[in-house]
Amino acid sequence: MAKQKLSPAAKKAKAKRDLERAKRADRKKKKAENQRKRRAAKKAGKNLRGKDYDHKDKKFKSVKKNRGNDGKGTKKEKKK
Repeated sequence: MAKQKLSPAAKKAKAKRDLERAKRADRKKKKAENQRKRRAAKKAGKNLRGKDYDHKDKKFKSVKKNRGNDGKGTKKEKKK
């Protein structure tokens, strides 16, 4: 995927929005959970190269499958 072409002002505003989103409580919990699972899996000798932890399915998946909702896209992804 190509990098977004943004003006300097838009780039700064997007960075601020992204940081605010990343600091929300739910994102912090998911990040902490991901780090715990990843460290435990590495300690168990699993190869995690190119994989992300899927919080919905509770397992490691390829980045492509995890972020693309298993090929269904994210627009129609059901919210909890």
